[in-house]
This record gives sequence, C-alpha cells and structure tokens, in this order.
Amino acid sequence: MNLDLDQFNDIDFENVGGWPLLVKIVFAAILSVCIFVASYFLFISDAMAQLDREQQTEQRLREDFKSKYQLAANLKLYREQLGTMEGQFAQLLKMLPSKNEMPGLLDDLTFVATDSGLKIDSLDWRDVVQRDFYIEFPISMSVSGEYHELGQLVGGVAKLPRIVSLHDFVIKKTDGGYLGMEILAKTYRFKEGADLPDKKGKK
Repeated sequence: MNLDLDQFNDIDFENVGGWPLLVKIVFAAILSVCIFVASYFLFISDAMAQLDREQQTEQRLREDFKSKYQLAANLKLYREQLGTMEGQFAQLLKMLPSKNEMPGLLDDLTFVATDSGLKIDSLDWRDVVQRDFYIEFPISMSVSGEYHELGQLVGGVAKLPRIVSLHDFVIKKTDGGYLGMEILAKTYRFKEGADLPDKKGKK
C-alpha cells in the first residue's frame, strides 16, 4: 500500500470508487468513528441511563423485599407480642374506675389521707379534661401533717385498686409547724367506642 500523503490532494467525491486504498481506509475509519459517536448519543447513552434507573429500582426492590421478609419472618413473634400487649391493655382498662365508681374515689382518697395521719384541708373535683380516647378527672387535694405522713399518703394512693396518678406537688411549712401539701390527683376513664391510636391511627 502506497503511503504517499499526496493521495489526499484533489480527492474527487464523485468518484469514490477511484480513490486510492489509503484514502478509502482513512475515510472509512473517520466514518466509523462518526457512526459510533452518533450511535452512542442517539441510542447507547439513553440505554445506559435506562439501565442505571433499572439498577436503582432493583436495589430499592431488594431492600423492600429484605424489609418485608424480616417482617414476615418475625410475624409469629409480633403476633405474640400483640397478644401480650392486648392482655396488658385489658388489665389496665379494668384498673380504670367505672362511672359508678367515680364518687367512691373521693372516699378512697379521704381514707388514705386520714389513715396516714394527715389533716384534709380540701378535696374537690376539678373540671374534666377530654382526651382522644379517654377522659381525665382531676381532683385537687390540700392536706397537712408530718413529712413521713405525706410519704404514706403517696404510697397509699399508689396501692389503690384503681389508677390514680399524682401531679404538681407543692409543699410548704404551715404556721402550726406542720407541712402543708397541695397536690393534683388524676384518674381516668376510657371513652366507650373511641378509636385507639394503636389500632386505628391517631386522630
């Protein structure tokens, strides 16, 4: 093959068949490169972008499958835990006072306070507070006595068969040398027919 570069001078594009062999090879190489570049931008780049998207989707599906597989593998354990929680919740509901038991709570608190040796200055219901699925019944208490007697009151309330929580302690010394304590006791009642957050979602 003649490597004379003068062959590229005065190329006749109307007589391609008559081109020297070197010219034909060079132009064929240039044409191949142009075709490859055009094919890449027209077809291959889009295909590679699609492949990348598919790979990302595959990875996401794999992670989703792994997460669901773990849930399925632990489904029996979750059901057992749910049964245990439902049993505990049922027990807690039984500890909430019924409508008929509400007046007796004042008697219970009065008994606990007096049994602890405290003097009851006041014991009154406050306005009820409506919550999502339960009703809150606050009771304002004011008592006076010795320090250990106040502790006995707190312990006695904790032992009541119905749920009563104590809040907002204020203790101060009285003129008679005793300690005066103002406290807010709260009891609760479940709203019948209310949707529970763990079963129906928060309202």
